[in-house]
Amino acid sequence: MSFVRQDGRAVDELRPIKVTEDFVSSAEASFFVEVGRTRILCCATLDEDIPRWLKGKGKGWVTAEYNLLPRSTSQRVKRERTGASGRTQEIQRLIGRSLRGVCNLENLGERHLIIDCDVLEADGGTRTASVVGGFLALARALQRMKTALPQSFPQGKILKSFMSAVSVGLMDSQPLLDLCYTEDSEADVDMNVVMTDSGDFVEIQGTGEESVFSRAQLDSLLALAEKGCRELITLQKGLLGPQLP
Repeated sequence: MSFVRQDGRAVDELRPIKVTEDFVSSAEASFFVEVGRTRILCCATLDEDIPRWLKGKGKGWVTAEYNLLPRSTSQRVKRERTGASGRTQEIQRLIGRSLRGVCNLENLGERHLIIDCDVLEADGGTRTASVVGGFLALARALQRMKTALPQSFPQGKILKSFMSAVSVGLMDSQPLLDLCYTEDSEADVDMNVVMTDSGDFVEIQGTGEESVFSRAQLDSLLALAEKGCRELITLQKGLLGPQLP
């Protein structure tokens, strides 16, 4: 008997994806990303105040901030007024590392770009959807900035490659792509994979939830993640065009 998912998807099928550009007109670039019932607003902001430790070094920086809005989950999430929680810090560091991993920071010049990822509704995969939307916002902002101010940037590309991210997991020994919240909470193994369009890994986060997994199972999960990431990158190229700034 084949494995049956709650939403009827095939085991190697992404959730339906919808992307709305310029959802917020005041940002340098913004994308509202809907992956199933997970909905995230990703905005890019140019901050001319480069971090102090980078001043005078001729290179830029990219950081990310992540936030769950109060009713993004089944129970109200308290606003983090006194500082980001450990979970929030871990996720926004993942997003920031992923974005910097495909950046030539020297070609950015002394500029600081901040990518805000605000979760309006969370149904699993918020960190991977934030990477996908955060890359879109970063790339579009850079495209616009280089078009408006072509002489103020060093020569060469800022973004080295396209990049996407997706979750995979094991339930009852069955590899699954793009876990929703129910699957994520019940999975024996949960993994988040960030990849470039050349097939290189930017980051892999994987753990057995009161379970262990074999090398063969790891290989099957990575192959499934590569399939999902390539489909997401195809979507990104359709929105941004094939040429990166």
